[in-house]
Amino acid sequence: MQKIFISSVQKELADERAAIRDYVRGDALLRRFFEVFLFEDLPASDRRADKVYLEEVERCDVYVGIFANEYSYEDHEGLSPTEREFEHATIRGKPRLVFVKGTDDKLRWFLSTARRERQYVLTESTPIKEALAHLNVLHDGKPSHAAILLFGNQPQRFLITSEVKCLHFHGTEVQKPIPSYQTYKGTVFDLVDQAVDFVMSKIARAVGTRAAGPQALVTYELPRDAVAEAIVNAVVHRDYASNASVQVMLFADRLEVWNPGELPPSLTPELLRKPHSSIPRNPLIAEPMFLAHYIEKAGTGTLDMISLCRKAGLPEPDFRQNIGQWVVTFWRDWLADEFVSGLELNERQTKAMVTVRRDRSITNAVYRSITGTSRPTAKRDLEDLVNKGVLVPIGSGRGARYDVARKWLTNGSNGSRGGRFGNGS
Repeated sequence: MQKIFISSVQKELADERAAIRDYVRGDALLRRFFEVFLFEDLPASDRRADKVYLEEVERCDVYVGIFANEYSYEDHEGLSPTEREFEHATIRGKPRLVFVKGTDDKLRWFLSTARRERQYVLTESTPIKEALAHLNVLHDGKPSHAAILLFGNQPQRFLITSEVKCLHFHGTEVQKPIPSYQTYKGTVFDLVDQAVDFVMSKIARAVGTRAAGPQALVTYELPRDAVAEAIVNAVVHRDYASNASVQVMLFADRLEVWNPGELPPSLTPELLRKPHSSIPRNPLIAEPMFLAHYIEKAGTGTLDMISLCRKAGLPEPDFRQNIGQWVVTFWRDWLADEFVSGLELNERQTKAMVTVRRDRSITNAVYRSITGTSRPTAKRDLEDLVNKGVLVPIGSGRGARYDVARKWLTNGSNGSRGGRFGNGS
């Protein structure tokens, strides 16, 4: 009679362990040649559990490891009982069969999606090794870092900083305590989906009528496709050798996506506003993301962001390099209460801001009618709002007006207000 030893984290995989035992016992052929060892089937004893485990590994003929999300407790050497059992079986030369629960679920989803979205040649039933080899994410027959990031369980166990940190601040500056701070883990697909959901759940949205169709149209203050493009670019093109993580920071006036890494030497922030070639930093990650329709491989990502913001009536996004970090900034309707309250406006200016927010423009005459002040005083107040970056003067004479500034200006150059976290903090 051959003995099968099943190793796993008991509290997570009790049903799976019992299912294997019951299957072997219930099969007329298998039960003639195999018996299954489960620790929970042993009677109570005063012997140490870890000693019993290792003794049973020595007695077994086949070692079966079943692993999923949980990691058991560690001993003084930092090893779990499951690791001890596996090493013991390896040293004793036992045949080892290892199954990772759900490992191929992500791959099956990818193959199905890629075939539907891009007419990918492989089908959902393609064997795992063949599918990974076709994507060039095997190295000497073993999964590469790209394979782990794309399809692995808990990729952050191997690439710690591959996570995405999402932070939401009510004001326009980094300030503790942070109202909402989430660290997302998982595959690159999971990271993008979770980070995009974080942003979209915290910005304003408007629900229209059903006049144009059976469903009411929902619009967000920032275009979802532009937000997704920035986040997926950060995840796909980041420097995975960096100790920093991707950070997504939502402020009252803007959204910033920080990406560890730098532009290729042939590209500049200015060139990203023009048609340019695609130069992925991580082509082995970019290709599956393209096949799953998360990105296009045409160098159009930044142009799409610009176009989407224009269509939404928003300022164009900013692109800048910042000491080893690539930063994309989207500008919200930045005249939020938190922003305006920090401008130290007088009572007249505060009153006029209601009209400025609504009409996005104001004239000297309208300012006087709202505040009841004189022309010179109105001119001084409006020029003060220009100096504070809120308004921009347009035209001269009787037709002169003051429009809302397209974005916040710092010392006359593009940039955002206030401090920031260093990425990876």
